[in-house]
Amino acid sequence: MELNRENMKKIAALIAFAVLLYLGLQHLEPVLAFLGEIAGMLYPFLLGAAIAFVLNVPMSFIERKLFGKAKEKGNKAARKLARPVSLVISILVLAVVIMIVVLVVAPELGNTFISVGKRIEQNIPVLQKWLGEIFRPDSYVMKWVNSLDFQPQKMLNTVMDMLKNGADGFLSSTISVTMGIVNTAMNFGIGFIFACYVLLQKEKLSVQVKKAMYAILPKKAVAYCLHVCSLAHHIFASFIAGQCIEAVILGSMFFVTMTILRFPYALLVGVLISFTALIPVFGGFIGCAVGFFLILMVNPVQAFAFLLLFFVLQQVEGNFIYPHVVGNSVGLPSIWVLAAVTIGGSLMGIAGMLVFIPLVSVLYTLFREWVYDRLAKKKIRM
Repeated sequence: MELNRENMKKIAALIAFAVLLYLGLQHLEPVLAFLGEIAGMLYPFLLGAAIAFVLNVPMSFIERKLFGKAKEKGNKAARKLARPVSLVISILVLAVVIMIVVLVVAPELGNTFISVGKRIEQNIPVLQKWLGEIFRPDSYVMKWVNSLDFQPQKMLNTVMDMLKNGADGFLSSTISVTMGIVNTAMNFGIGFIFACYVLLQKEKLSVQVKKAMYAILPKKAVAYCLHVCSLAHHIFASFIAGQCIEAVILGSMFFVTMTILRFPYALLVGVLISFTALIPVFGGFIGCAVGFFLILMVNPVQAFAFLLLFFVLQQVEGNFIYPHVVGNSVGLPSIWVLAAVTIGGSLMGIAGMLVFIPLVSVLYTLFREWVYDRLAKKKIRM
């Protein structure tokens, strides 16, 4: 390698990076604390970027369907109103969906838990009598069963006494919780305003970012960065849209079939499965477990019939609906989908499950492009 000016710059940059990396590892705790403070400062804007990305999917669809033809004809009013009107409609649709879910699910869940508590209280004597016919009176099982004393009203009175006796602690915890809620609301408000600004000015911001990248980086690096961003946008947007549509279809299938077969809690289970189905791979089973427990408290025979119905509808959804609705937007083999969900869930919980599938898909696609490019340069065909 020739020691010209360009190579000397690269060597100096590499040495500087190595020194900074060494110093950072030697002082890891303060570095992590500093990065945590930076992340806390940037959190509202990161949240706003996530909100903007999610809202951009329905907004682009509405803008394309409602104003696409008018914009193509050169209608000035359509060009000015298309973006803000589409954004407002998207926000209203999302707000209506959330309100419907809250108004339907919250009261139903409250009534369900009250009825479940009453049924447990009523069935404990029956359980004690049934087990008494099977086990000996002096067995450990019977001692445990006889010790059961499930009284919801007594439990509620105990909780109220604890609240009265610990008023000071309760007040301090209430203040801390209130401050946390206010802080969360402020972060969400700042993020929401930032998201609206980004969506209304996304073309202008895109041009500004490209100008800055071309000014700082080489053309080849900018071209590759834009390719990665375009690929990531396409995969993430397709995944979000497909996953939402698939979840709505699956929940609707459960609601319709459970209503026809006269299962209890048809609407509640349908809504729960719609939301849990947003979690890839494992989400539907979470909704199944909750639905099975709720129906079990009403009719054990129907609860096991619900399990059979769940597996039948899961097969229909997995073999016919999911491939056509989501299609090849993710483009990951099944084994990598399972790995992405497992790793993402262990690192970031439910959010990690949702993010890691398209993220791993982007990395998988880029790695596949690199492999094919290397094979083409080596003139290897397989």
